[in-house]
Amino acid sequence: MRNRSRRGLTATLALVLTFGGAACASEIAFVGSYTWRMDDARFGGLSGIELSQDGTTFTAISDRAGILTGRILRDGGRITGVDAGPVAELMDLNGRPMPREIADSEGLAIGDDGRIYISFEGRNRVWAYTTPETPVALPRAVAFAGLQNNAGLEALAIDAQGRLYTLPERSGDLTRPFPVWRFDGTSWSEVFSIPRRGTYLPVGADFGPDGKLYILERLFNGFSFRSRVRRFTVDDSGARDEETLLETYPFRHDNLEGLSVWQDDSGAIRLTMVSDDNFNPLQRTELVEYVVPESLASAPRSP
Repeated sequence: MRNRSRRGLTATLALVLTFGGAACASEIAFVGSYTWRMDDARFGGLSGIELSQDGTTFTAISDRAGILTGRILRDGGRITGVDAGPVAELMDLNGRPMPREIADSEGLAIGDDGRIYISFEGRNRVWAYTTPETPVALPRAVAFAGLQNNAGLEALAIDAQGRLYTLPERSGDLTRPFPVWRFDGTSWSEVFSIPRRGTYLPVGADFGPDGKLYILERLFNGFSFRSRVRRFTVDDSGARDEETLLETYPFRHDNLEGLSVWQDDSGAIRLTMVSDDNFNPLQRTELVEYVVPESLASAPRSP
């Protein structure tokens, strides 16, 4: 999502750089964070990320119709570097660069066949890519046209059966659940909803190796970012067994928007998240990782 209050955010970040910010820890284990820099004018604004099953290679997208791939370097399980190619441009259905008003690529999911699915907030839709130059438009649900401007299809995930799931950043009311649509290969249908808890808004989603749906949410109050991760068991009856895995204090991380869930060498489930720096020099592109222990309780604990 493009930031609506860049001036206020810039001033606040200047204060944070001077005075620092508070941190948050919960029952899940913080592995580390890595500030990612690239000498590429198109680099930044990362809104989605998908890692390979072993967590070594990745695909990421920016909210300006950019895509890049590469390798994540680790030492002792912590990220120490990123080896990535240049940012490529995602083309429209005619093989041309997209106009800015429809180029807001936000959600990312990759099928077992390697096909890349991307959700766009500008003219809310989902396109499938085999290469950055060859998109195919998926049918649009009627409901997509009525989503709020700059608050549409922010998150995208794909389950083990190859079915896509998407949900909007805003539900339209503080007490209204977030509708979740599923694509069965032919059409979209609203299959369940995610309860809205407080003022957090969903910005990323992924199905983990445990088959559960993980939702990354963000809270921006005009001064700082907070992040929350919830997970759900999803079956034919809907979403249930809601768990809050992580809820950070202000300033703990940057603007986390992309989420990938995978299993590391120890067998633990790992959450890898990436931040959208809004192409703002006072923000940073941050890769953040947490490990989810099996003994996780249903609510986070803060120190």
